[in-house]
Amino acid sequence: MQTNIDLQGLRVAVTGGTSGLGLALVRQLAEQGASVAFVARTTADVERIGDETGAHGIVGDVGKKEDIYPIALQVTASLGGLDVLINNASSLGPVPLALLADTECEELEKALAVNLAGAFRLTKALFGALAASAREGRGALVINISSDAAVNAYPGWGAYGASKAALAHLTAIWDEEAKADGIRLLALDPGDMDTPLHALAVPGADPSTLKRPELAAAEIIEKVLDALPVRATILAGTHG
Repeated sequence: MQTNIDLQGLRVAVTGGTSGLGLALVRQLAEQGASVAFVARTTADVERIGDETGAHGIVGDVGKKEDIYPIALQVTASLGGLDVLINNASSLGPVPLALLADTECEELEKALAVNLAGAFRLTKALFGALAASAREGRGALVINISSDAAVNAYPGWGAYGASKAALAHLTAIWDEEAKADGIRLLALDPGDMDTPLHALAVPGADPSTLKRPELAAAEIIEKVLDALPVRATILAGTHG
């Protein structure tokens, strides 16, 4: 895995950027020179992380349809375009986790609104910007954060698992459809991480048995570099 890579000029948007994996991604991308815009719901957290990293903070909720276009407009205005979109924001649905028979319809709808519809809507709103980046030879990539709960049937994880399974399949279909526009879409499972979301889901978990979000973020950035045609240029600049 490459370290200390100079990502100068790479334009990246990250949702759920103030905690867990999203925060680790914002920090590492900004440290490595990328132009980063991140989205989260809480104004104070967005301002704090923006001040810390120099990234462009955007207050919004990807689970709300009315927030999507304002978010997309702020992303493209702050970055001057977009090369990479990382749909990381996630909702567990019911907290504490519940069996499907005990899950309220509204809790299932919340998981679907954030994990599936939110990622779909924001990708659609930013599709033109991504296609423009691809036409310019920069490459264009959408990474949707998935989970092993998308493929394994874990009791209690029904709302989350169903939404992530739908997201993974949507990603695969859209990747096929977007080839003509030069846009790639990947669904990535970062593994069980020591994050606030995991702590909500499994309060008694031993953090020492979980992956650090910083490691998962580094692995995802490596996937970004593998998927973009600018990798060779970036690495040449690192060693030049």
